[in-house]
Amino acid sequence: MDRYKSFFRGIAYAGYCIVFLFAVYTFEKSIPDQIYVKAGEAIDYRFQVPVTMEIQEDNSPVAKSTNNANVRQSYIVTCRLFGIFPVKDIEVVLVDGDAVYAGGMPIGIYVKTSGVLVIGTSEVERPDGSEAAPAENILKAGDYILSVNGEKVAEKEDLQRLVQQNGAEKEILKINRKGEEVEVGVTPVQNKNGTYMLGAWVRDDLAGIGTLTYYKEDGTYGALGHAVSDGDVGGRIQMSEGYVYNAQIIGVKKGQKGNPGELSGMIRYQSADCLGTIEENTDIGIYGKLDGNIAALPRGDYYNICYKQDIKQGPATIICGFTGEKKEYAIEIESLDYSGREANKGILFRVTDEQLLDMTGGIVQGMSGSPILQDGKIIGAVTHVFVSDSSMGYGIFIENMVE
Repeated sequence: MDRYKSFFRGIAYAGYCIVFLFAVYTFEKSIPDQIYVKAGEAIDYRFQVPVTMEIQEDNSPVAKSTNNANVRQSYIVTCRLFGIFPVKDIEVVLVDGDAVYAGGMPIGIYVKTSGVLVIGTSEVERPDGSEAAPAENILKAGDYILSVNGEKVAEKEDLQRLVQQNGAEKEILKINRKGEEVEVGVTPVQNKNGTYMLGAWVRDDLAGIGTLTYYKEDGTYGALGHAVSDGDVGGRIQMSEGYVYNAQIIGVKKGQKGNPGELSGMIRYQSADCLGTIEENTDIGIYGKLDGNIAALPRGDYYNICYKQDIKQGPATIICGFTGEKKEYAIEIESLDYSGREANKGILFRVTDEQLLDMTGGIVQGMSGSPILQDGKIIGAVTHVFVSDSSMGYGIFIENMVE
């Protein structure tokens, strides 16, 4: 009998562990580590799990410094499962609230790399017909060449000039590899035309189409909701300078299963069409200031920011202007992920608007940054499309971009 009791106790204990682990995983996605709350407003802590919130005793708001030098007040609340078991603490940050002009219009994006970006290495055919790969296993895709023998390299032309100038002598290249500056030695070889080469494919700039998410009265803006990255090497581009331009969409490749679509456009690089600068290329968007011909942009409506705990599953809209006219299209928010593991995938949604589905199949490349609205407030921006289903996409919480 005792053996059976031990057996059933073991099963019960195992079941408890499984339920507990499932609860932890669910809480991680359903309860954020931090929330912003507008100072003076009633606070209603309600999430999609059976927890109650209580302010910790003797927990007076304390000053909190933010990256933009503002000082805010914050305090801690404890989440209790079924009102009994403490499972998680949340930091509540009191804010003044914010409002921004919603974008939605396509923009041309141009960035120059910080140094010369290595795309890959290749073989060089010598004058005698033999082949050599001088940079193989020395330079790697994603490296940034900063200097050659101590002389700064800013553009491909600088690199080509210095390689030719030094000839067959071994060259010491200073490179930035994953944020760390190191030196490597490469000996160029002559190709069949007598030109000295490193045997590396390189790039010094990048251009593309994206969507402006928001801007403020002072001209500061945010766009994309993710980084400008290079499709050949992956990862965020380390840039020296960047600009946003007026752009005109001239074609739409409709998204299909296994083949995401894209917007094709024409970027006008004339100074009169330069809308502003790109000051930062971050994992959650590009940022800068619109100080150029912003009259070329259709003025956006002014929206209050909706913080993540107030976003609801259900109907919402996205603003897109790829047709030349800004318009709202219907979507359905399927779920919300507060875990923060992937900051620009907090909102999972499905496009339900028949007109948008007919034109694009859903979300296509170039629509990243399109503002997401719900109940008259801005809640986020489009960031990703599902390759397997272009009607499905991810969005970033607007508070992540603005903060």
